[in-house]
Amino acid sequence: MEQNTVTVQDLIDNTNIEVYYGQQYMSKRVISETEISRPGLELTGYFDYYPYARVQLFGQTETSYARAMTADNRYHVLQKMCTEKTPAFVFSRGIQPSIEMRRAADKYQIPILGSSLTTTRVSNIITQYLEKVLSPRQSIHGVLVDVYGLGVLIKGDSGIGKSETALELIKNGHRLVADDRVDVFQQNEHTLVGEAPEILKNMMEVRGIGIIDVMNLFGASAVRTSMEISLIMNLKNWSPNEHYERIGTDSQSEQIFDVIVPSMTIPVKVGRNLANIIEVAAMDYRAKKMGYDAAARFEANLTGLIEKNSKSDATK
Repeated sequence: MEQNTVTVQDLIDNTNIEVYYGQQYMSKRVISETEISRPGLELTGYFDYYPYARVQLFGQTETSYARAMTADNRYHVLQKMCTEKTPAFVFSRGIQPSIEMRRAADKYQIPILGSSLTTTRVSNIITQYLEKVLSPRQSIHGVLVDVYGLGVLIKGDSGIGKSETALELIKNGHRLVADDRVDVFQQNEHTLVGEAPEILKNMMEVRGIGIIDVMNLFGASAVRTSMEISLIMNLKNWSPNEHYERIGTDSQSEQIFDVIVPSMTIPVKVGRNLANIIEVAAMDYRAKKMGYDAAARFEANLTGLIEKNSKSDATK
């Protein structure tokens, strides 16, 4: 799989990080790793495992240690931190880089960035952006809709009614994320995020009508740019020979990247209101997440009734 990369200029354009020095180098410097380095050990002269390809973040601790060094020693260490693949140096809390840092960075054409925010906030901002743009992506044929705050991915064969179902959901007050093609990436070990390709953003194809602009027709509240995928709904043509879940005790799931996502199979048949079914499925999923399981309660009631009848028969 080809490795994704972004430039330091992309990072600046999409975050509130500022440029201190080296504006002319930003388009040349490439970021390929989502992790950020806090170069504490490197300042002591230990470079055996130096992650040179990561953004190097200097907070209060690193800066205080560097200030205690002699100017010559500081310049020597900072030069060793500058490599052809080092993307940028970033300073938090409004800290200004030393003269030695500026000399070393300029010599090796590495931009110096900064922010007035705390080190933790700066780290989170950069990491979240890099995880979004550098994570592996998968294009899935389907429709992603925000239903009661849950990202519901509707899948099924072409022409089965995915877009029409999503359109009904939008008319009911829910929000479209992506139609026809959903770009999915793994945000962390538990979270998948879906969004629309740039060319399809806010657009939907309705057979017989063509392409419609959902935001233009229904307003800005009818769309959103991205959404965590919480539930997958597989639409399948109804068949009398197929077994469909009727109680809800058999759990289904699908794996996308490293994340297991709960799923359901909904038979499509004339007269069934799929939008209503998906709304109820979303509400039922939320109830289960909150600890209420209707299927489990039904089984408990059934078990209790069987035991009660067994005792009644034994006393006869």
